[in-house]
Formats: sequence, C-alpha cells, structure tokens
Amino acid sequence: MEILSAILVLGFLGLLFGVGLAIASKKLAVQANPRLEEVQHLLPGSNCGACGNPGCFGFAESLLSGKSVIDGCRVCSDEAKEKIARLMGLALEKQTKKIATLHCNGGLKIKDKYLYSGLNDCIAANLVLGGQKTCVFSCLGFGTCQKVCPFGAISMSVESLPVVDKIKCLSCNKCVLACPKKLFSLVSVSSSVYVSCSSHDLGRDVKAICPVGCIACRLCEKACKFDAIHIIDNLAVIDYRKCTSCNECVKVCPAKTIRIR
Repeated sequence: MEILSAILVLGFLGLLFGVGLAIASKKLAVQANPRLEEVQHLLPGSNCGACGNPGCFGFAESLLSGKSVIDGCRVCSDEAKEKIARLMGLALEKQTKKIATLHCNGGLKIKDKYLYSGLNDCIAANLVLGGQKTCVFSCLGFGTCQKVCPFGAISMSVESLPVVDKIKCLSCNKCVLACPKKLFSLVSVSSSVYVSCSSHDLGRDVKAICPVGCIACRLCEKACKFDAIHIIDNLAVIDYRKCTSCNECVKVCPAKTIRIR
C-alpha cells in the first residue's frame, strides 16, 4: 500500500511539473524573427568573426535588431548584400572592394640582429626586443597573417614576405588586426599604387639597413600633379581620395619603395 501511494504521489508531481513546464514554455517563449533564417542563409557561412559578432548567426541577429549594418559583413558578396537589403527593405550603397595590402618589402633583404629560436609566430617574436630584424618596422616573416586568414588568401614568398591573392582576399581585416607591426591596411582594389614601407626612421638610418625602404627624399611628392602623396613623419603617405594611379611617384622613387600592386 505504501509503495502504491508513493507511485501515485510521484505520478501526480510529474504530471503537475509537466503541465507547469508546458505553460512556462508558452508564456516565456522568445518569438524568433521569421526573417532570421532567411538572412542567415544569405550570409557566407564562414563564421570568420570579422564583423565583431559570434559567427554568421550572431551577425544575422545583430543585423535584424539594428545593432549592425549590412556592410558590417566584410566577406559577403555584393549580390547577397543586395538580397538582404531587399529582404529588410533597406537601401544599399555599393562599396568598392578593398584588399589587404602589405606595407613592407624588406623580407630577407633586412638582416637579423640576433638569432630568434622561439615560437614560429610574429606576435611572440615581437615580444622579444621588437623582433629579430634590424628594422623595427619590418615584417618578421613568420606568417601569422597567413595563419589567421580564413580564406587562404595569404601565402609566404621565398623572401619570407606575405603575398595577398587579390581574388581570394575578402577584406575580412583579420591580417590587419593580427600583425604586431601594423603593416597591413585595406586599400581599394581600384588603387594600384602603394607604399611598401612603414618605417618612420630618418632616411640615412633606413638606407643603412634596408635597400628598399622609404628615405623621405620627397621626389614622389614633387612628381605628383594631384597633391596625393606627402612625406609625413619621414614616410611617404598616399591620399587615395586624390590618387589617380598615374604611377609618376613609382617612376621617380629611387629605392623602389612605391610600387604597383
């Protein structure tokens, strides 16, 4: 009799809890936006995190809640962005594609100041006296940018320098953030000229350690008819709003620091 009573009590409690959970699930249910799945389906699915959200699903949620904009997804195709914009009833401004650009051409041309035998990683090497290179602004050559690129757009050359595949690069910005020397920037694919140096040392000091570094001679500045390049803090800087890619600066650069991509 006692066993039967216990079974009945447990059965009643189970039924009571079950009904309670069913009511709670109805009352406390979060209504999902019906467009969430559609938006997520249009996203690339790479889950690279370049948008600052936890994957494509997180970006879709952020987009629908108004916390993010469509262009926040750096790797989404223009066609997909247009579809998302139509789905959400938004106007979309077409953006020019940008690709990661390395502002260093030193590589093996720059000697090492000591023998580094630590982790095969630029960030780790940079913690040891700013890296093994005699130029403190130089690429360290361990390929950390290659490792973080989710699209396989970066490879290492025989000169131990990163080479960006402009077709594979989707401007996710990961290499820009990962490089401890801040040698990458995103440059519009329509701009073919770039400065392959990041040194702010005096010209004579640069020339002593790097044959392809900017020596701040100002010949590029004088040759540009569009006022698009200036020497700022001992380094040639291009204003891409004015640059027409006429290549005059490339022609006059004595160190071949200004290059055509």
